[in-house]
Amino acid sequence: MFHVKQSEYPVRLGEVLDLTITGYTSEGQGVARVEGLAVFVRGAIRGETVRAKIVHLGHTAAYGDLLEVLVPSPHRVKPGCPAASRCGGCVFWHMDYEEELSAKSQRVLDALNRIGGANLEHVDIVPSPAVTGYRNKAQYPVAMEQGKAVAGFFRPRSHQVVDVGRCRIQGSAADRAKDVIVRWMREFHVPAYDEKTHKGLVRHIYVRTASATGQVMVCLVVNGDRIPQESTLVENLLKNVDNLGTVLLSIHKKPGNAVLGDKFVTLYGPGYLEDTLCGLQFRLSPRSFYQVNHDQAEQLYAGALEMAKLTGQERAVDLYCGTGTISLVLAKRVKEVIGVEIIEAAVADAWENARRNGIQNAAFRCADASKAAQDLAAEGKKPDVIVVDPPRKGVDEQVAEAMAEMAPEKIVYISCDPATLARDVKRLGERGYALKQVRAYDMFPRCAHVETAAVLQKKLPCEGEL
Repeated sequence: MFHVKQSEYPVRLGEVLDLTITGYTSEGQGVARVEGLAVFVRGAIRGETVRAKIVHLGHTAAYGDLLEVLVPSPHRVKPGCPAASRCGGCVFWHMDYEEELSAKSQRVLDALNRIGGANLEHVDIVPSPAVTGYRNKAQYPVAMEQGKAVAGFFRPRSHQVVDVGRCRIQGSAADRAKDVIVRWMREFHVPAYDEKTHKGLVRHIYVRTASATGQVMVCLVVNGDRIPQESTLVENLLKNVDNLGTVLLSIHKKPGNAVLGDKFVTLYGPGYLEDTLCGLQFRLSPRSFYQVNHDQAEQLYAGALEMAKLTGQERAVDLYCGTGTISLVLAKRVKEVIGVEIIEAAVADAWENARRNGIQNAAFRCADASKAAQDLAAEGKKPDVIVVDPPRKGVDEQVAEAMAEMAPEKIVYISCDPATLARDVKRLGERGYALKQVRAYDMFPRCAHVETAAVLQKKLPCEGEL
């Protein structure tokens, strides 16, 4: 890390430099170094020599805009999305898929070795079955531009909304729903929400598609209790979005960046979707956690449980269980499972999903993971295996402590952030668990994020990490 004042940086704002790219940031930007200072360049590829203009000086790094590629990488390709340079959603359109997978695998490897104290030489990564059209969930921020409503995605490093037209990684139903809503807003002069003034009505357009059934959920996030011309909007969606299953309002009047509000009003249909994953049927409410890449999720769950080498006699606890997806897949392979989830609607979905699938060896609790883990430990629960699939912030200290107190033989950790996974591997290592196996999964092609499955096992005397 660079430890000098910005006034002493070896680069200046507006300076144009020729740089050699040596790696990638966790956001997928190319990394170069100037006298020890890291310079991040969006759109650059490892091994390239590029010309960049310094546009921002951060606390520990500088940021450059790519002006010219002087020595291109053999992995450089023409972006498959015309909005790639303007949209902040995807970062890897300018390289082939082989290099993207390599970058993501290296990110997991570096985090586990540098932060987690592991001694790995390589991390395998499982490619996504599809690299376009794979997302089953879209979240479009909405804004006003020259008096007209627009919806799309944010520009890199900003909250300026860019209308990207057709998104290459979304299913087509999401874009059709977005276009219908924008036309309705323009026709009836429905204002978009302004996060600076907290005025305006429509905040986000949220669309979820059930990959196996094709059902579509459209949820309009609004800064109010109702919308004008409600029936007209529903009619237009029914005419233009095939297999529309349900339409909802999400009431969200609080300031902040959360996409969904706490209250939902159903305008059409049952208020939920039905989908099939790993041979099981699931009911999905708007706030239910569900992996965005259906086919890769099936590979992830099957692979993670295969790595755990279950016998069928285990008692399991699934923290952060969402709608019970992992719990119910796990229930087929263990004696019993307890799932824990903080969102009440998701717990209701989990119970319903167990009922629909005739699964009787799964139970669910609505609680914060930390409190539930401590309660289970206090109750003397001694699971043979604990599964965690936490949010990006990872497992907190109290959860790690309670997990160790329950003393399972194995911990299966599914992570969406290599840095917090590595931190938690170290935490659990200090509590008697060794990293035994790890595998990355590309759940988000063309985006910077990467999913990882890891198995930790109770250490034998004098046993270390991988």
